[in-house]
Amino acid sequence: MKKDFTPYAGTALRLALGIAMLSAVADRFGLWGTYGTPNVAWGNWENFIAYTHQLNYFVSLSVATVLGTIATALEILLGLLLVTGYKTKRTAFATGILLLAFGLTMTLSLSVKVPLDFSVFSSAAGAFVLSCIGNTAFALDNYSKRPLR
Repeated sequence: MKKDFTPYAGTALRLALGIAMLSAVADRFGLWGTYGTPNVAWGNWENFIAYTHQLNYFVSLSVATVLGTIATALEILLGLLLVTGYKTKRTAFATGILLLAFGLTMTLSLSVKVPLDFSVFSSAAGAFVLSCIGNTAFALDNYSKRPLR
């Protein structure tokens, strides 16, 4: 008898995506250290907004601040939903759209090498694959009488 490990693979993908998103948010609030610390991209909110403005060079700094705030709120929400496994299919699809938007913005503003080096497109693809998987293991979706998709 062949065992189906898809729910467990889906859980690994769900957790990897969710934790990665929350880690990026932690970086912009300095939780991984200050700017200049090894493996710290921003280290504080101001550096993150400056990077957001660099990517969205065609808008004012105040608009870039709004975009950065919206992106951060979405990353927190989607990251938490992925980690807990709540409405996984919809959450994963929304995550894929958000990551694809990040990747395209990085490509247009910097170069295609940047989102490739940071695995943005492969993460987006993983999110879209996750949106096609049925229930994953260890998810809140599994504790409802109706599917929470």
